[in-house]
Amino acid sequence: MSRHQRLRLGYGTNGLTDLRLDDALGLLADLGYDGVGLTLDHMHLDPLAPDLVARTARVARRLGALGLTATVETGARYVLDPRRKHGPSLLDADPEGRAARTRLLLTAVQVAADLGAHAVHCFSGITPPGTDADTAWQRLEAALTPVLDAAAAAGVPLAIEPEPGHLLATLDDFHRLRRMLDDPEPLGLTLDIGHCQCLEAESPADCVRAAGPWLRHVQIEDMRRGVHEHLPFGDGEIDFPPVLDALAATGYQGLTVVELPRHSHAGPELARTSIEFLRAVAVAPVKGVSAA
Repeated sequence: MSRHQRLRLGYGTNGLTDLRLDDALGLLADLGYDGVGLTLDHMHLDPLAPDLVARTARVARRLGALGLTATVETGARYVLDPRRKHGPSLLDADPEGRAARTRLLLTAVQVAADLGAHAVHCFSGITPPGTDADTAWQRLEAALTPVLDAAAAAGVPLAIEPEPGHLLATLDDFHRLRRMLDDPEPLGLTLDIGHCQCLEAESPADCVRAAGPWLRHVQIEDMRRGVHEHLPFGDGEIDFPPVLDALAATGYQGLTVVELPRHSHAGPELARTSIEFLRAVAVAPVKGVSAA
């Protein structure tokens, strides 16, 4: 069986923000994607607007009619604060700010449950100026505890993403959080393949192998070493056949979602070329391995 038949491919709506959500979902289904990384934001499924339950039910029906599955992503830039990108965070100096981010994640868990989604994605946020590391980790632990409780009750994993520049930036940081929380069953990992190329000491394929037991959501794009810029496939440095081979070998069953949030102006074309690239790569032999 080829690797792409064992991997379920998706595309993130944060890279399709110039399209109505119905149109974006129809596009992805037409292109042959298995699902969607659905970012809760004002232009698609607004988590703060009225009638969320009814709107979510309509999206669930649309997904079902198109044969798409979903993960719920919470990385919208200005969904909580129109003046602060990704603010407030789980590490905010203001307790009310931290509480607002926790409430958003609690809403995301409910939306995910209503959609039958595979996981809810989140990240730690950047440590605020003047905040020491121990305090930041304590804030993260406290802010995530009610979310993990809700995730356990809903049966939806919470998949936190190591993000360059954030408190939780690396796989090692994920394991620190996991140990702090006493390894709760609902806590999993969002692994962004580009971030591995950008920041981790190991290769992206080695990162996948190391992360395998905790994988609950995967994002994929090209990237260069030391530069946190999400790039279309072929514009960066990643050798993808070993990455897809490693992903398939983990037995990961969730979505592998193309993550190009700064390319919405070309979203429909990049959605097409991305799935074509991944399909072609998935049947290519891994270097040094014979195609038996």
